[in-house]
Amino acid sequence: MDWHKKPVLVTGAGGFIGSHLVERLVQEGAEVRAFVRYNSRGDIGLLRLLPPDTHSKLRIISGSLIDTEAVRQAVKGVDTVFHLGALVSIPYSYLHPREVIETNIMGTLNVLMAAREYQTRRVVHTSTSEVYGSARYVPIDEAHPLQGQSPYSASKIGADRIAESFIKAFEVHVTTLRPFNTYGPRQSARAVIPTIITQALAGDEVHLGSLEPTRDFTFVSDTVEGFLRAAVAENAVGEEINVGSGMMISVGDLANKIFDLMGKSPRIVQEERRQRPNKSEVMRLQASAKKAMELLQWHPRVSLENGLKITITWIVEHPQLYRPDQYAL
Repeated sequence: MDWHKKPVLVTGAGGFIGSHLVERLVQEGAEVRAFVRYNSRGDIGLLRLLPPDTHSKLRIISGSLIDTEAVRQAVKGVDTVFHLGALVSIPYSYLHPREVIETNIMGTLNVLMAAREYQTRRVVHTSTSEVYGSARYVPIDEAHPLQGQSPYSASKIGADRIAESFIKAFEVHVTTLRPFNTYGPRQSARAVIPTIITQALAGDEVHLGSLEPTRDFTFVSDTVEGFLRAAVAENAVGEEINVGSGMMISVGDLANKIFDLMGKSPRIVQEERRQRPNKSEVMRLQASAKKAMELLQWHPRVSLENGLKITITWIVEHPQLYRPDQYAL
């Protein structure tokens, strides 16, 4: 698809994946509306880190996903909605489940209602690998049972099912993309890879939670490519599609791999406060990306080693954005 002059909306534009998607869409020539959560400081999140020539081409809209009218006005007149807006922290969802559920479910409902009203060509709805819970089999395909092992994952399951209902009941053109553990430059220390890197840079100890869980890491540029392809593939309408590398690595092995790349040898300290409740921990995630390859002709291009090198370099160059002595929710 030629994105030149195409009006698009990105919710969650100030977030990690959202900011990279916005940057790519601007590069492709799209007319981008970037929806960010309003705050009195005028903080636009990670969009502030975009190059000035990219930033100047954006229309930034501040509001709340649970404000029906704000979402309605943002969606009006766009060709494509990339719905990434959500509260994404699992530890935060333990503390404030109501806020997470209201934002993620009602926010998605508002987007879908507006898309139905204005007959938006395509909505790409963002799910998460967390909806699968601990794998009952690997690799995990889209037929795997959904398991709400945290309030966050339950909220995303709810949002996914609402998207499904709008496809079936109202013929809204939705594609649900399910990324597996995206990482890369700009990611906050809430995520495990920046947590490891920043602590290793700062001292001789790296504080982590459980080391045994395995994850499937996908570099952010590959995830963004999945979004763009999901927005244009005609056979992707009504589908739920995994985007993942198909490789899994434990948190402990990941930490040691990062240490090797950095030339560091810190001691790993496990902290109880960084661990999920036993029955809530997702022990194993590994994606089957077969469907993405078939429907989107998508496959990951950046290896874990190369992606980690890029991420390490970026964090080294932006130390002011991180507080390695604090545990980020």
